[in-house]
Amino acid sequence: MRLLRRKSKREFSLTKDLIDDIPRYAILSHTWGDDDEEVTFIDLAESSRDIKAGYQKIQFCADQAARDSLEYFWVDTCCIDKSNNTELSEAINSMFRWYRNAAKCYVYLSDVSTNKHNQNNLSPQPWEAAFRKSRWFTRGWTLQELIAPPSVEFFSREGKRIGDKKSLGQIIHEVTGLAVQALEGSTLFEYSVTERLSWAKKRETKREEDKAYSLLGIFDIHMPLIYGEGMNNAFRRLREEIDKCSSIDRSRLLSSGISTHSSKSTIWISSH
Repeated sequence: MRLLRRKSKREFSLTKDLIDDIPRYAILSHTWGDDDEEVTFIDLAESSRDIKAGYQKIQFCADQAARDSLEYFWVDTCCIDKSNNTELSEAINSMFRWYRNAAKCYVYLSDVSTNKHNQNNLSPQPWEAAFRKSRWFTRGWTLQELIAPPSVEFFSREGKRIGDKKSLGQIIHEVTGLAVQALEGSTLFEYSVTERLSWAKKRETKREEDKAYSLLGIFDIHMPLIYGEGMNNAFRRLREEIDKCSSIDRSRLLSSGISTHSSKSTIWISSH
């Protein structure tokens, strides 16, 4: 993986592709705007990043990482060369692990403000209504970005911290349907395939195949990406990989003399 390294308050650069000895890093979770708004790998190489709207959230991540004494940080828009299909496939298959290994995960909520105060809003926190309705909770990729990291902190578009997934756990549970224990780090294998799939059922992705690809880490699955295959084929391949893993797990349990009659082996893919 490549990381961004902060050199000064408004200057940062990409590292080489790191294999071993990866330093402690922060990682950004966000929702994408229009493609022409996001700072890309090429933009960093050509130093044209400042003129794009997406630069603001990268600068936020750099500043917040510095406040947390982290020199390195990772942002998906510009740390992956998406013109390289091999690199993109490797990155997507590694994404869950990258988020899990991050020292901090910052969720930047572009549609939640801590400055506005609605006199008709009786919530103890004036941002809570917007937080519950945030687009971030509707996107496919942000599911693993919520679950994988041990430390997930939420920030308004002004860069103000509004809480973490522990302090906001009950609200997140109500919005997403995720078990509070899943937010607190319990192993995902404690939840049936059906339940894990249900967490993503109402989430959307820009590319149809990503509805399946965004679940790879949730099931600890690795498989090649085939953009253009369509959502149904992508889910079919995902189901086949889940079946393989379930068969291996059942074989291991049988060899240990443990019953495999459990809902945890149930496989469900919603019709698409």
